Amino acid sequence: MKNKAFYFLAFLFLVLASCKKQDASAIEAMDMTVVATTDEIPEENISDPNTESYAGLEENPFESPKKSPLSTFSIDVDNASYTNIRRFINEGQKVPKDAVRIEEMMNFFKYKYPQPEGQNPFSINTEVSDSPWNKNSQLLKIGLQGKNIPMTNLPPSNLVFLIDVSGSMDEPNKLPLLKESMKILVKELRSQDKVSIVVYAGSAGVVLSPTSGDEKDEIMDAFDDLHAGGSTAGGEGIELAYKLAQENFIKEGNNRVVIATDGDFNVGSSSDSDMEKLIEEKRKSGVFLTVLGFGMGNYKDSKMEILADKGNGNYAYIDNIQEANRFLGKEFKGSMFAIAKDVKIQIEFNPKHVQAYRLIGYENRRLKDEDFKNDAVDAGELGSGHTVTALYEIIPTGVESDYVPSDLKYTKVKTDESDYSDELATIKFRYKKPDGDKSIEIVNTIPNKKVTLESSSSDFKFTTAVAWFGLKLRDSKFIANSTSADIKKLAKSGLANDDEGYRAEFVRLVDAVN
Repeated sequence: MKNKAFYFLAFLFLVLASCKKQDASAIEAMDMTVVATTDEIPEENISDPNTESYAGLEENPFESPKKSPLSTFSIDVDNASYTNIRRFINEGQKVPKDAVRIEEMMNFFKYKYPQPEGQNPFSINTEVSDSPWNKNSQLLKIGLQGKNIPMTNLPPSNLVFLIDVSGSMDEPNKLPLLKESMKILVKELRSQDKVSIVVYAGSAGVVLSPTSGDEKDEIMDAFDDLHAGGSTAGGEGIELAYKLAQENFIKEGNNRVVIATDGDFNVGSSSDSDMEKLIEEKRKSGVFLTVLGFGMGNYKDSKMEILADKGNGNYAYIDNIQEANRFLGKEFKGSMFAIAKDVKIQIEFNPKHVQAYRLIGYENRRLKDEDFKNDAVDAGELGSGHTVTALYEIIPTGVESDYVPSDLKYTKVKTDESDYSDELATIKFRYKKPDGDKSIEIVNTIPNKKVTLESSSSDFKFTTAVAWFGLKLRDSKFIANSTSADIKKLAKSGLANDDEGYRAEFVRLVDAVN
């Protein structure tokens, strides 16, 4: 009996040893297979960890006022491009050309334009001086100043926060920064304001029903409880947020969806064209939109800009808590309260004085000339206290320029010198009230009066330096001089009105780029 037991145990031992050897061989074979498979992956098929996307831009060309008498565009109060550029430069990275939108760089900064008088919601200010980058050119600056309305006079708000809690937001400069940023905004709310929170990842859901603005602890606790994980059902989230905003719509109030995301939508309506159709449909609801961008690496600027441009909205990139405090705290009124919508600008240059002109920036804000009077065509919104600045480069009649053909024969038509001889241009503006459907028109003339660059205002010098730097970053074909030292010198001559140090910070950014 003992012998049988001994032989049985010996047999069992041999079986187990054999199995162990076979398992080890199998594991070894599996390991070899994994290594072999990895080695066979072509290098070009390994995904780039940086998948940021930007819409392509083509610079506005010079145009003749005889051939193209009108220039029409929508205002733009966004400033996301500037803070995104700042992020690249501060991290020692090269700025992608298509990330540079010059109008957003200029409009990051505030300028000392006078408050409007009368019934119009903005003042109109113009200035003409020399171009620092082309010796035979001039620059026309157009500046709008929105009426600064006290908080006590602003209408109640119905705000729906739409928060991206997908897996891509699980980084320190995304969801954690987003939550701290939202708390800055919550501090500005009043008892008559209502707040709701919708989140989206694999699906969308409501995490805070409409809550009074004075219930700040409850609102902040709701933000604190957010965690990232899952895919990104951005389209579904937008649908739900607008539905909630419409259900709680305040007549003659400030109804707005605030989207906070890295823009990396990958479930549902995700292509740029899909997002454009969706947000244009939602715009008809009368609900405004604010888009807040966070993060890097997979940042989808192209989608964010479409959402803001097509959705009666504005767009900011939050690169740090200081920027959150500026945009959502100090500039809360301008960011969250529209005082005019669908603001359009149309300018007609006098060919007696202007041989050619070009709009600097605003490439994706240009409109067809016939769109100016078409109230069905969307344009930009102006917030309480907002400033908007635009620059035109002008080649005066009679001067030689590399950018204008000098051998034209049939377009040299004389203008009657007795008519409008002292006018450089006529400029028209159209806007609607925030809850209106019919536009109102304002017409101004710009006198043909130029001052030297040295005699121009500090605001003119500074915004010109900002535009110049943007042209350098875009490697513009329209500038003869792109020396950083000259840009810096001009910017430093415009450092007035810089209580918060943003202009001085810009000078440091110029210094960091060769």
